[in-house]
Amino acid sequence: MANLKAIRNRIKSVQKTKKITTAMKLVAAAKVRRAQQRTLATRPFTQRVVRMLREIVRETQPIDLNEMPLLIHRPVNKVALIIIGSDRGLCGSYNSTIFRASLERIKQLQAEKKEVSLILVGLKAVAFFRQLKIERSKTFVLLPAVPTVEEAKLIAGAAEEMFVSGQVDAVELISTHFISMLRSEVVDQKYLPVEMPEAAADETPNVVDPLLIFDPSIPEVLQDQLLPKYVENVLFQALMEATAAELAARMNAMSSASTNAQELINALTLHYNKARQTSITQDLLEVVSGAEALKG
Repeated sequence: MANLKAIRNRIKSVQKTKKITTAMKLVAAAKVRRAQQRTLATRPFTQRVVRMLREIVRETQPIDLNEMPLLIHRPVNKVALIIIGSDRGLCGSYNSTIFRASLERIKQLQAEKKEVSLILVGLKAVAFFRQLKIERSKTFVLLPAVPTVEEAKLIAGAAEEMFVSGQVDAVELISTHFISMLRSEVVDQKYLPVEMPEAAADETPNVVDPLLIFDPSIPEVLQDQLLPKYVENVLFQALMEATAAELAARMNAMSSASTNAQELINALTLHYNKARQTSITQDLLEVVSGAEALKG
């Protein structure tokens, strides 16, 4: 009976766990749909900013571009990596995939005799890289569940300050790109100095719209307004993509956990029924044996 009681308690415990994972799956599913809508809605703006930046660069003299701090290329001796993780767990292999890719990139840079400094986003990233003897210049944790431009400006400003001041010679951004509810991929993109993305295959080269007025001049607008906006928007888009990917990973992880819990409940129930049947059979045998003994 002690064994049966232990199995019953185990079944009840797994059932409670399943209720929690199912509830978390439903919450994540509701959030990820909104996050997906926000992510897809911001992509056209990012694409438009990139296109305008390319068009303006074509109209700017090379000598003016060489004087802009965010475009200056210099020998790379030290690289800062912005690594975007999550503040919470229970999202499957989401964080471990990012950290594994980050470690590979760190090893590549160290093999090239380059110093590495980390700008970490998320409690999980801070906890993981705490054990490594690598310089951590900035950390950003407990960010809002829905990314805002203010947080993007804060992180982008820290990276920009390190690059412009010469603390680092390049900045890279390691984050996740949301593809679908079931798929996301880790991307490592060059962040600073700003490099113009290549034009899409269906995009025809255009000159700046003559109706646009730049005051006081195109180079000054590019340096003071458009380049900072571009840097902030790239990071904001990365935060949006990472949030959607994290929620999708959490939804899938909780779905798998609920499925596994149900399979465990079925297995335990079968084991319980077999044990109970064995116990009943044993009791019947004892009764019959006792009755036979009394007859004899």
